[in-house]
Amino acid sequence: MDRNPKPRLLNLSRLLSRAGRVLTGVDRVELAYLRRFLADDRPAFGLIRTSVGYLLVDRVGMAAILNATQSGDWGHANTFARLSYRLSRHQQAALTLARRVSVARCGRFGLARMLRQFQGGVDYYAVAHSNLTGRTLAPIKALRGSRINVLIHDMIPIDFPQYQRASVKETFTRKIAATVEFADRVIFNSQDTRGRFHAHVGTTNGVEVVAHLGVDLAAPDPAALPKGVDLSRPYFITVGTIEPRKNHALLLDIWERLGADAPQLFICGNRGWQNEDVFARLDTGIVGVTEMPGLSDGAIAALTQGARAMLFPSFAEGFGLPPVEAAVLGTPVICGDLAIWREVLGDRGVYLDVTGSYEWEKIVKMIAEQQDLRPNDKMIAPTWADHFKIVLSMT
Repeated sequence: MDRNPKPRLLNLSRLLSRAGRVLTGVDRVELAYLRRFLADDRPAFGLIRTSVGYLLVDRVGMAAILNATQSGDWGHANTFARLSYRLSRHQQAALTLARRVSVARCGRFGLARMLRQFQGGVDYYAVAHSNLTGRTLAPIKALRGSRINVLIHDMIPIDFPQYQRASVKETFTRKIAATVEFADRVIFNSQDTRGRFHAHVGTTNGVEVVAHLGVDLAAPDPAALPKGVDLSRPYFITVGTIEPRKNHALLLDIWERLGADAPQLFICGNRGWQNEDVFARLDTGIVGVTEMPGLSDGAIAALTQGARAMLFPSFAEGFGLPPVEAAVLGTPVICGDLAIWREVLGDRGVYLDVTGSYEWEKIVKMIAEQQDLRPNDKMIAPTWADHFKIVLSMT
């Protein structure tokens, strides 16, 4: 054991940017690293990128950010933060909190100078695809003794640009190039992600590890569900942002054909982008289909636990926590035949072609009309302890 281990430096920019919003899977990974680094008896700091530069927070500041993330209470924005008019009210409050608890600040080009206090270097972690630029990574790389660890969640913007905003592919490609140039170690959330990464960049100069993500399963909380939700009739659930990649259109096609005999379908997720046709269909209304945005983790767990099945017809995924969480709860998972699902679900999934809806319709009818088809045993949840056993064994 190193008696004087290098401080860990965790990029926390993603969590600050998501203040006031429901956390995504990527957000939860940064949150898991924050919790772990605070729990470990090792020096830890957080780095936050702002519009004007960088903030450095110590363990006290990291704990304040953790508490605000978990409670949703970021406090109030000060006058300086309110000048950032492009930020939401919650983001302004998060910026105010981060500045208040910071132990050091610098401008956009002052990161090298701010980090000089770490004379023996740092173990830097970027685990949410944030700030993967030369401006951020080069000063850390230049700090003698430092090691840069980057976690790659997926290659979707490059492999499936049709499901992204126009500028995302170019931006993401630059992030991957910066990772290849600066990372001492690349962490992949799956073998599938690793294979897709190598298909585009070949080999890297750094060490590579694959570590499946852990599952922080919230306790089912039926009391958190909206009033009037009828769970007495058979229902299905799908979870995720309503965006083209998630392929909600396939499910709407099925429910339109089922008509008055349709079981319930709960669509749990906020509306995303470039999906106006699906939004219009939802606004018009389809028998049995209910949008349920903004639910708490406990409410989603309650819905998932009681569902006949989780339906997940995505065209592409990185790791995809909802189907894994469903399998852990013992809920059958009907999903697309993607390599990532085969890797993480194994024989727990029912795999169907996502380009045609008729096989999906057949299995929805079968499950809705029969008794509950839950397996006798539940999937054992992958844990963050297992993830960190791999990731932190080399630092």
